[in-house]
Amino acid sequence: MTFNPHAINPDLDLELVRDVPVSPEAVFAAWTTPESLKQWFAPRPFSVPLVEIDLRPGGGFRTVMNDPEGAEMFDSTGCYLEIVPNERLVWTSALTTGFRPQSDPMPFTAILELVPNGSGGCQYRAIAIHQDPEGAKQHEEMGFHEGWGTVVDQMVEHLRQAR
Repeated sequence: MTFNPHAINPDLDLELVRDVPVSPEAVFAAWTTPESLKQWFAPRPFSVPLVEIDLRPGGGFRTVMNDPEGAEMFDSTGCYLEIVPNERLVWTSALTTGFRPQSDPMPFTAILELVPNGSGGCQYRAIAIHQDPEGAKQHEEMGFHEGWGTVVDQMVEHLRQAR
């Protein structure tokens, strides 16, 4: 599955593009290592106490997000569709392990693209593809740009501290 970067549909897709001062390898590892993901994946003061990853096409993942008081807010599962180490990660909440369909209140497919920027960092591009305009609007109103932007900053902070 190869994504055409010019195929963004403004009615269905949300996009976040940032230049980050960390390598594509470090970003990819941050997204694919459970202990790392727990450190930055939820906007503070929210937390991610549980991350399970089966990193292969058709492999499943699970993330649990808690509110600041420790109560569970989200228990999300999905399926990896494409994995190109250090370049691209594609997953969906519409499927679970083994490409089995699942019900999700707001199904979407996410594409993470990482392109070296020549200064040791990379361009970080996250795209959330939705089934219908209502799903895209719901995701945007939930704070897609602010939330995903915040966690990118937290990821960079985490990776710089890990050096």
